[in-house]
Amino acid sequence: MDMQLRGKGLLLVGLTLFSMFFGAGNLIFPPGIAAQAGTATWAAFLGLSISAVGLPVLGVVAVARSGGLDKLCGRVHPLFSLAFTIAAYLAIGPCLAIPRTATTSFEMALPLLHGLEVPQALLRLVYSLVFFAAALALALRPEKLSDRLGKILCPILVALIVVTFVGCLVNPLEGYGSACGDYLTHPVVKGFLEGYQTMDTIAALAFGIVIAVNIRARGVEEERAVVRGTIWAGFIAGAMLLAVYAMLAHVGALSGGAVPNPADGAAALTNVVGLLFGPMGNALLAGIFLIACFNVCVGLISSCGEFFHSLFPRLSYRSWAALFALVSMVISNAGLAQIISVSAPVLGVLYPMAIMLIALSFFQTRLEGRRLVYPVTILFTGVASLLYALLDAGLPLSFLNAVPLASIGLGWVLPALAGVVLGLILSGRKK
Repeated sequence: MDMQLRGKGLLLVGLTLFSMFFGAGNLIFPPGIAAQAGTATWAAFLGLSISAVGLPVLGVVAVARSGGLDKLCGRVHPLFSLAFTIAAYLAIGPCLAIPRTATTSFEMALPLLHGLEVPQALLRLVYSLVFFAAALALALRPEKLSDRLGKILCPILVALIVVTFVGCLVNPLEGYGSACGDYLTHPVVKGFLEGYQTMDTIAALAFGIVIAVNIRARGVEEERAVVRGTIWAGFIAGAMLLAVYAMLAHVGALSGGAVPNPADGAAALTNVVGLLFGPMGNALLAGIFLIACFNVCVGLISSCGEFFHSLFPRLSYRSWAALFALVSMVISNAGLAQIISVSAPVLGVLYPMAIMLIALSFFQTRLEGRRLVYPVTILFTGVASLLYALLDAGLPLSFLNAVPLASIGLGWVLPALAGVVLGLILSGRKK
């Protein structure tokens, strides 16, 4: 029995992780950013790469090295570990990300259904039933995801994106447009902040458990080998994300030059495939969105099912997976806009804490014995991000705008760093 995951097996697990990451948001935001950034596209792409590729890869590494998300969060406090992990899984699961996969792919498929005299609500219901039934069928065997997502669906997805990219190389349309808005003044920072919207940093903290299951299913049992395989899978997925984001950014920049000021990344993609491929463009785009959203849906159902089964083992993994598929199907038909309006502030609180947990994990050997660093840092970060979420909700907390970096959406950074320093001081030097 091979105790190390190598070669084809490692590549397959890396492709599986890429498939689990790459969903609707990952398709929409790179071209949307590039359409607005225009000639500043590659500066904005640098910022996007840090937050939407670098942080997720570091998240996979941090969880693998820490022995799991629960152990990483447990360095703060056991109650925090329970609350944060549940909130993170619900945020990337049935409360937002899973329903969004069905809703987004359905919206992109609507042009193909034009002319059918069937109420849209009924079409959405039938679509969501088929979509989640198929996703659940794959998710019920999480150890088989590498064979099903990595071998089949991931190559098809990448091939469709490459076709669109090559079309833009052959016909560059009007070229890149002009930069607008914040991309004129600070494109790198703006790209970095927009990368938050992919939610992949939080997802990275959750996907480790499914990747470990897939690695063990290939005969790797030693814990160090599983950790090493998980880390290498993270690097492979990160390289894939970077390459695909670069292609999508080029496509979006050309789209913005040909049809300026698109409503969002989906509109930017729709515009460019229509110009390049005519009526066939809608079918191509619908195929890209369907496969990307389906892959992520399967991965999220698997991750959430594995986590909640480990937390509440009386309910089987299959029961949890079926429950999440059912709840997500209902929410996807009830109106996703309302769910997003509730979930967005929650993500605004979770994301900064996730970033600080990842950052601190890489200094763990230096923090041994300094037990107050994690709790104080996360306390300061959580309180600051919560206050900024309340400010965005309309509460009279305008004094927060005076904090450095608040004007660019990073007001929590200084409190977080203050928490690190105070935690070190209170802990004292390790004897």
